[in-house]
Amino acid sequence: MTTVRTYTAPEAHTRPKRSARGRWLVYALLVLASLFYLLPVYLVVITSLKTPAEITLANTWRLPETPNWRSFADAWNAFAPTLRNSLVLTVVATLGSALLGSLNGYVLSKWRFPGANIVFPLILFGMFIPYQSVLIPLFRFLSDIGLYGSLWGLILTHIVYGLPITTLIFRNFYAEIPDEMLEAGKIDGAGFFGLYWRVVFPLSVSGFVVVIIWQFTQIWNEFLFAVTLTSQRSQPITVALANLAGGQAVAWNLPMAGAILAALPTLLIYVILGRYFIRGLLAGSVKG
Repeated sequence: MTTVRTYTAPEAHTRPKRSARGRWLVYALLVLASLFYLLPVYLVVITSLKTPAEITLANTWRLPETPNWRSFADAWNAFAPTLRNSLVLTVVATLGSALLGSLNGYVLSKWRFPGANIVFPLILFGMFIPYQSVLIPLFRFLSDIGLYGSLWGLILTHIVYGLPITTLIFRNFYAEIPDEMLEAGKIDGAGFFGLYWRVVFPLSVSGFVVVIIWQFTQIWNEFLFAVTLTSQRSQPITVALANLAGGQAVAWNLPMAGAILAALPTLLIYVILGRYFIRGLLAGSVKG
């Protein structure tokens, strides 16, 4: 009688242990990277809670002895006049660029016309034009039409500068809408705007979420156009934040508290709509 023995490779027993160790190593590296990334946030928060006398190089990393919430009240008082400007600017410019970008994407994806392959790259070229290179022509143009120094001139600037990215997002999004749906709408008598309003627009929720989050963040945080194209009464919150750090002797608790207050709106937008942002980015990325 022959006895058959089975042989088990040693690697079969050690492979799960190695896999678990590798996974824990990856987690540890991710935690360290997160802590390193959050170091500036830690410094901003603890500095905003210190009194000016506590803010020294020797005490940079130390927690405040007693939280100084007065910094936030002072920063809020400095921001109050510009908060309305930022809200009007961001909301109007975001909605305007989103709607116009949606119409552009609709035309470029579903209403092909001669020269469309030239027009679309020219629109995208606008994303690569640095702000600094257009400041002088933009200043002359806004002055000629009487909008220089006003909030509406800044709104117009952000709408136009936002069209390339919003057009790109919506064009890629609408390319996934079946042409048969539009053909059925045409048979029912719908025209250009009828098809957009009744067929395309209701399917655009994910695309609008992506565009609104992107544009809201970019416009709210923008500084160069804000400081060069507006007068004092129409300046947004980013200019007021820079003014907090102006002068020779700076009480750094105020700019730090102001930075936290200025970042809250965009942070809340990402917290509330973050998951929809990822879904919207992935919508239309896979064709099938």
